[in-house]
Amino acid sequence: MSQSVEVVTFGCRLNAVESEVIRAKAAGATDTIVVNTCAVTAEAERQARQSVRKMRRERPTARIIVTGCAAQIDPQSWAAMPEVDRVLGNVEKLSAEAYADEGDRTQVDDIARARETAGHLLTDLAGHSRAFLQVQNGCDHRCTFCVIPFGRGPSRSVPAGDVVTQTRALVDAGYTEVVLTGVDLTAWGRELPGAPSLGALARRLLRLVPALPRLRLSSLDPVEIDDELLALLGDEPRLMPHLHLSVQAGDDLVLKRMKRRHLRDDVLRLVERARLRRPDVVFGADLIAGFPTETEAMFDSTLRLIDEAGLTWLHVFPYSARPGTPASRMPQVSGDIRRKRAARLREAGARQAASFLRGQIGRTVEALIELDGTGRTAHFAPVRPSLRLPARAIVPLRVAGVAEGHLVADLVERVAA
Repeated sequence: MSQSVEVVTFGCRLNAVESEVIRAKAAGATDTIVVNTCAVTAEAERQARQSVRKMRRERPTARIIVTGCAAQIDPQSWAAMPEVDRVLGNVEKLSAEAYADEGDRTQVDDIARARETAGHLLTDLAGHSRAFLQVQNGCDHRCTFCVIPFGRGPSRSVPAGDVVTQTRALVDAGYTEVVLTGVDLTAWGRELPGAPSLGALARRLLRLVPALPRLRLSSLDPVEIDDELLALLGDEPRLMPHLHLSVQAGDDLVLKRMKRRHLRDDVLRLVERARLRRPDVVFGADLIAGFPTETEAMFDSTLRLIDEAGLTWLHVFPYSARPGTPASRMPQVSGDIRRKRAARLREAGARQAASFLRGQIGRTVEALIELDGTGRTAHFAPVRPSLRLPARAIVPLRVAGVAEGHLVADLVERVAA
C-alpha cells in the first residue's frame, strides 16, 4: 500500500523548520521518503547514510529523496548510493516542482548564488510544542572547522514585515512560544535596507504581536549580540532569559585558529553585561572538544570557562574533521583524547545544570507544556508536572524537587488548594 510523504530530519532547528516546508511542498507525492541531512559532523552524515540504507530495506518500493546540507555539499556521493532515487539541493528542496516524478536525478544548484530567504508561512510544525521561525539563512564567515557556509550559501534575511506576519499566524494557530532561528541568527538584517539589528527585529516583533506570550532566540554569536538586544533583555519579560552562545572554545589561541571573531574575555564580558540587564538570565553554549593543536592547557581554559561564565546548558561536540576545511589540514588530536575531553566538558556542564535546577526548588516557574506532557521553563529548564496538562499551555508550577535532570513541580492552584 502506498504511503504519503515521510520526512526524516537530521541536524539543526533550521532543518526542522525546512522539513515542515518540505512536507507541505511534497504533499502530492506518494510512497516517498525525504531525508533532510546535516553536514556539521561526520557522525551526522554517517547516521543519515545508515538511515537511508535501513529505509530501503524496510520499504523497497518507496522513492527515497536525499536533500539538506550534506547533499548540497557532496551530491555525487549521495547520488552514487543505489538506495537513493533523487538528490536535491538546499534551494531545490523548498520547491514543489522538485518532488514531481519527472526531472533530473540530481538537482543541486550553486548555493553561493542564493540571494533570497523565502518567508514560508507555516502554522503547523508537526511534533513541536513551540514554533521555530526561520528569519535568516546562510553564513558569510569562514570558521576553519565548518562546512555549513558551503551547504547554506551567503547570509540572507527574511524582511521584518514577513517575520511579523508569520508570527501572527503562528499565534493565531495556538503557539504560545516562537523561537527565532537561522544559520547565523545575529547576522539578521545586515543586507536589508538600513541594516537593522536582531535586537531591533525582536523589539518590533514583540511590539506588533502583543498576543505572543514568549519569544526565544536560538544560537547567537557572542560578538554580534547588539546593544538593542541586551536592552530588550532587560525591559521585556516576554523575551526569554536564556541565551545560547556559539562559544566553541575558551582558549584564545584555539579561537584564533578556529577563525572565530571573539576571544575568551569577550564571552565573560558579554555574560556580565547580560546579567546586569537581567540578573536571572541563563546561558547555553556550543563547545568543541579536541580541536586540532589543542593542548591539555588549552583544553583546561575551555573547561574553566564553563564555571567562570556560568554556562548552564551545553552542546558538546568532539571535533570532527570536515573534508576541504583548513582545520582538517592542521595537526589532529587523537580521537580517544577528543572523546575524553568531550566527556569532561559534559560532566562540567551537568554539574552546572544540576546546581541551577537545585536553585529552582521552592520557586514558582512558568512552564510551556510540551506535547509529551513535560515542560520547559523560561530558562529552558526541563520540568515534569505532577499531573497531565494541555500541550502549548503556559502554566504556573511550584518546584518541589529535582529528579533525573528534571524539575518536579505541582500546579500552583493545586498547591494553594
